Amino acid sequence: MNLSELLAPIADDMKAVDAVIRARLNSEVVLIRTIGDYIVGAGGKRMRPAMLLMVAKALGYQGSNHHLLAAVVEFIHTATLLHDDVVDESDLRRGRSTANAVFGNAASVLVGDYLYSRSFEMMVESDSMPAMTVLSGATTVIAEGEVLQLLNVHDPDVSLERYLQVVRYKTAKLFEAATQVGAIIAGATGEQEAAAAAYGRHIGTAFQLIDDVLDYSGDAEALGKNVGDDLREGKPTMPLIRVMEVGTPGQKQLIQNAIRTGEADFAAVAHAIRETRALEYTRDAAVAEAKLAREALAGFPISVHQESLLEFCSFAVNRDH
Repeated sequence: MNLSELLAPIADDMKAVDAVIRARLNSEVVLIRTIGDYIVGAGGKRMRPAMLLMVAKALGYQGSNHHLLAAVVEFIHTATLLHDDVVDESDLRRGRSTANAVFGNAASVLVGDYLYSRSFEMMVESDSMPAMTVLSGATTVIAEGEVLQLLNVHDPDVSLERYLQVVRYKTAKLFEAATQVGAIIAGATGEQEAAAAAYGRHIGTAFQLIDDVLDYSGDAEALGKNVGDDLREGKPTMPLIRVMEVGTPGQKQLIQNAIRTGEADFAAVAHAIRETRALEYTRDAAVAEAKLAREALAGFPISVHQESLLEFCSFAVNRDH
């Protein structure tokens, strides 16, 4: 299945979420509207809000708060992207110039702050203390993940454990929060809520690991970012860590220098990654996470929405962008 087929059961809900997003970006400050429209217009998969909607529906939710809370999740995600691109000095995302490249760093940071603030206003509006608790807690963990990643940049001694902690905090946590909130508003049992959270955590980890793979194997045009960006930014990701674990002394030295400086012969790095089968190793780790996500749904009632959640597990690891 492609993404549009996966999202078909919640197509109307996704349109409603987009309407909420656009309405809540309608600030009197023109630059906020301009950058907001630019970011929303960039598209993106909207995976996190989709997960919230799908879990809520799979557990029988009938209200309308899911649209508001799904928009909250997307605002939090967008804020992190705005800040990420400034920190990483990125100039390309989803196949076009980043907001900081177009509007400048200061505007991007401040609009990211606005989106965080707006998301908290909307959380309060949802009038669900359990949902607020999960989402506000997630924003703290995500911020911790950003700082942990910053500490890892240009450090060739980062262990796999340290790297996976960044993945859990920075990426998987918002997936986990989205799916957990979907369960909460549906009035799920404690067991179902825990299962939904585990599903999101594992699927989010799988997504990030496949992003790691695509950074060294993907087509730059399809990927919407510059292939090899993680290396240029000095980020030690799983494929690079794997080369340093099992590669020859020369290969290990090559990767260590590349991480330290952000400069290297990319062809030589790619060759070392191929020689050590580091991409296959990373993809296998992603497949294992997707399997755990699938297993977490065992207690969900059978439905078209549950089926889509299961299909997401395959999509997460088989995508090419």
